[in-house]
Amino acid sequence: MSLLRRWFDPIRSSWFYQKPTRQAVLPTDQGLSVYLRLDDVYSYLAAQQLPQLEEILSDEIKPLKVIISSQAAEPPNQMSAVEWQQYCLNDAKILSRQHRFSFHDTPEQPPQEALKQAETILKNTPLRGQDFLYLLEDVFHMLWQKQYGKLRTLYAMASRHHQAQNFPERIFNDEPILSGYFEFGERKYHSVDDLLRLTRRLKQQKLLTDNPIFMINHIEWREHLISDAEELNEIQGLDPELDLYIAMEDPISWLLLAYIREELAAYYNIHLNVYPLSYHGRDLFDWSLATRLSKRTEVKFTPFCRPTEAATLAMSQLYYSAPEEQRIDAMYRILEAVWTKGRDLSFKAHFQALQYELEISELSTEDIAEKLKENDMHCEMKSQPDFPVLELRIAGQSYVFNSLYRVWMIESIFSNVLEEKYKSENTAESEAREDEERKS
Repeated sequence: MSLLRRWFDPIRSSWFYQKPTRQAVLPTDQGLSVYLRLDDVYSYLAAQQLPQLEEILSDEIKPLKVIISSQAAEPPNQMSAVEWQQYCLNDAKILSRQHRFSFHDTPEQPPQEALKQAETILKNTPLRGQDFLYLLEDVFHMLWQKQYGKLRTLYAMASRHHQAQNFPERIFNDEPILSGYFEFGERKYHSVDDLLRLTRRLKQQKLLTDNPIFMINHIEWREHLISDAEELNEIQGLDPELDLYIAMEDPISWLLLAYIREELAAYYNIHLNVYPLSYHGRDLFDWSLATRLSKRTEVKFTPFCRPTEAATLAMSQLYYSAPEEQRIDAMYRILEAVWTKGRDLSFKAHFQALQYELEISELSTEDIAEKLKENDMHCEMKSQPDFPVLELRIAGQSYVFNSLYRVWMIESIFSNVLEEKYKSENTAESEAREDEERKS
């Protein structure tokens, strides 16, 4: 690592960390915009929130601008279009169950003919404001709930009785977008994951006329979904196991591992397994996002030096040199040293000092690079769009998800497992009673 990077990174990270979490005021001159695609399932979930959002927006940023694109951007993380599509459908189904969005039990991508009909309906309608947003929501329902008969009827009316309208708050273009998102003050907010962050920002700037009520089942950081002692014992008795695939040059890996280890692992008796990945160039991250997430998760994050490829190899060597039963603690302390104390493990003195602190007398003779490639291969097989990748196993089922934004799924899955368990027990008791009644 260069001397400039070694000494400047901690100074820069401290500066970012000490900045206010939010910029005091974002400009409102461009208003609030939402970017959607009719064939994007996240846009469908967003459309279900828009009428309510429009209702509580202040006049200063009304009307909500709707930009509908006909082109999809390239899938992330080298996923194929089919893999990305399937991931989105599965993820949206999970989100809809958690947050009570309307969603089909067996969702499918809408056919091209239906998409063209929907676009014509939306282009031709004279409705504006909240009335248009209700129509937009209905059209999305028709597309994603397979109500193609209703869509054809509405299309026939729109194409015969109306012509294309030209309203400044309604734009149709072919600028590629990956998934639905909001834009405010030149910042982008994912249509689902960042919706609460967006509404907090709008409320802070007094741009809402009423309290926003969205995603009411959202689980906040360090708040547990399961607190009942009996239910907690039930989960602990199921011995849940969680695999983490982490890129060590990514600060999110540190935030996620620290949060899970400090807040969830002991609480739910989760057995952790960590699989470090080879260098993926994720040291070029969003500094302000990382510091904001650090404050939200209450995980310390500064000062630090960003690990290079050589440093990640050194970190992996220390990890695999620790006794197997001590590796989770070792990885925690390695990442803590890097991301909170500014240790550069490609620097011999820092490496040896941490080796001594971890009480590692002999370094592993394994081919570390080959071991990381093996972990990469297993991670790629999970077909996830982002790191870190998590796989939770409990009650004979396996659940795969990714990133710090999906940590809430751990507790949500536990809650669903308990719900299914209680249903099965009640069904078994009812059947047993019926058998006894027949016999008597």
